[in-house]
Amino acid sequence: MRQNSHGPIGVFDSGVGGLTVLKSLMAHLPHESTVYLGDTARVPYGTKSGEVVTRYSLKNAEFLLEQGVKLLVVACNTASAVALPALEAALPIPVVGVIAPGARAALARTRGGGVGVIGTPGTIRSGAYQRALEAADAKVRVKSRACPLFVPLAEEGWTTGDVPLLTAREYLAEFAREGVDTLVLGCTHYPLLKGVIAEVVGPKVALVDSAEATAQAVAALLTERGGLASAGHAAPTHAYYVTDVPERFVEVGARFLGRPIPAAEQVDLTF
Repeated sequence: MRQNSHGPIGVFDSGVGGLTVLKSLMAHLPHESTVYLGDTARVPYGTKSGEVVTRYSLKNAEFLLEQGVKLLVVACNTASAVALPALEAALPIPVVGVIAPGARAALARTRGGGVGVIGTPGTIRSGAYQRALEAADAKVRVKSRACPLFVPLAEEGWTTGDVPLLTAREYLAEFAREGVDTLVLGCTHYPLLKGVIAEVVGPKVALVDSAEATAQAVAALLTERGGLASAGHAAPTHAYYVTDVPERFVEVGARFLGRPIPAAEQVDLTF
């Protein structure tokens, strides 16, 4: 396949959470253009079957290919957990998910081999992080917990105060007691709650942001494939698409991206 250094990086998620991955991509790769697709009409993916998530993911990828993307980032832990093999088989461009980079980062950080993983019910149910961790290190001890209430808290901006703190205690108190020294934030919403999560698990537990790890993996891939990286001669562009009305995405998404979103275009991806 001819490499296209001028094409943008495509990123998709079920909603706004993947914007934390996009934020990290922009920080690590400031010369790269991006196209972001939030499948907001069908959010959340975390409660849906693997078959349905795979079907949605392939449709998202098809749309992004039409935008000329040169590389696809699956900025959704649930889609990475269940749809990555199908995407890799179907697409003529490199595909990067968020799970393998997060697992590698966790293994690099752990001191005693105890790794915790938190995510949506779909991600935790898939066992994808556990498989990735154990494939790289058979001695690792993995403890997983679904934390579904973290997603609405992040989207509503309730990231500090008693409500998120009590929720985090309910979900996470056991991690600090059970030999976990590294905790993977296995959902792209969770970096917004990093403060309360860190307070609950304590300073001896290292937090691994899968969004940050994924951006580093994409940067490394572009370096390895020199013909794929942007030459940086033109100013990068950033486009945003959603499958439902864009107003809430633009408003809420700015908190996840850390900067204003000028506009988002609604597109129809129905089958």
